[in-house]
Amino acid sequence: MKIVDIKEKTFPLKTNIRNSIIDFSKMTASIIAVITDVKKDGEQVIGYGFNSNGRYAPTGLLHERFIPRLLEAESSNVLNENQTNFDPHKIWDVLMTNEKPGGHGERSVAVGTIDMAIWDAVAKIEGQPLYQVLADRYRNGEVDDKVFVYAAGGYYLPNKGLIELQEEIKSYLDLGYSKVKIKIGGATLKEDLERIEAVLKVLPHENALAVDANGRFDLETAIEYGRNLEQYNLFWYEEAGAPLDYQLQAELAKHYKNPMATGENLFSMQDARNLIRYGGMRADRDYLQFDCALSYGLVEYLRILEMLKEYGWSSRRCIPHGGHQMSLNIAAGLGLGGNESYPGVFEPFGGFADGYPVEDGYIKLPDVPGIGFESKSNLYEILHSLSKQ
Repeated sequence: MKIVDIKEKTFPLKTNIRNSIIDFSKMTASIIAVITDVKKDGEQVIGYGFNSNGRYAPTGLLHERFIPRLLEAESSNVLNENQTNFDPHKIWDVLMTNEKPGGHGERSVAVGTIDMAIWDAVAKIEGQPLYQVLADRYRNGEVDDKVFVYAAGGYYLPNKGLIELQEEIKSYLDLGYSKVKIKIGGATLKEDLERIEAVLKVLPHENALAVDANGRFDLETAIEYGRNLEQYNLFWYEEAGAPLDYQLQAELAKHYKNPMATGENLFSMQDARNLIRYGGMRADRDYLQFDCALSYGLVEYLRILEMLKEYGWSSRRCIPHGGHQMSLNIAAGLGLGGNESYPGVFEPFGGFADGYPVEDGYIKLPDVPGIGFESKSNLYEILHSLSKQ
């Protein structure tokens, strides 16, 4: 049993949306295929992966360091003890060989991309959905039969006014979502409040709207926004300041009593632990958005979950960023609080299996081996073509 080849390709996202910090017009992603010599039901097992939106394709890092390390590794360093499957934890160690601690940067994205493909292959070899594999290994077999998802949208676009924003939100409600999120910080406070109030007019109940500043604010602005946001009873106020400014987050918590969320731009267990230690996050109301595809993969995410348990946090406070099937599997298999979703955005990577609608804010997962890419036709077409090159 071995990995015979690893293929990678850079894929453009091709969208003109923007948040308060960046536009996505030139954003790229890496897609990857880990090709094994294992056959199941007459088909060669291939694990697929990609990196989440918001970070560029780590193509150079993959080809210069991480792919060669894995292809050169001895079988004893990639297989489990019984040599019946690949061991994602051993493979993670191989990938991180000769890497200094700290300075995570984009290498965490490269490792996370490969890690996704490895777990896809592992679950396919076991002949089970990844969520069931995770539940069997780490949760005594218990699987959530459906997962809460919210619609992340409300991006800034040229000529997009309040009416267009309201129509966008209505479309998410029509798709079955019960909670939505919009961007803030890319306009004036007055304009953002007008956008929030316009959205609230079309939502069926309070606490159905979250807002996301994407790390734009300094402390004074974060507090000013928070003072104005409290009246709306929002689902959460997300990433007000720079991701690593734990003091800002902790000080904001003294002024804003309602739920907050952050963590999508923290890429290691140590950074996540520092947020819990020093960021003033409150385990009874706040949400954590670590994205395994950006932060060294599921192997590291398991370490984060273990750390959170030590600090008295429930896994239900985790609602990952990214809107992809990998995090959806983790949510169902490990008992997270839900998953982000991008209806019609960041395709083909955003979204879930074909034929599985969102109902009352929840979605079910298909009973197919692996992560389930094969059940999302527009994504699988791209991934499958990569493996045939």
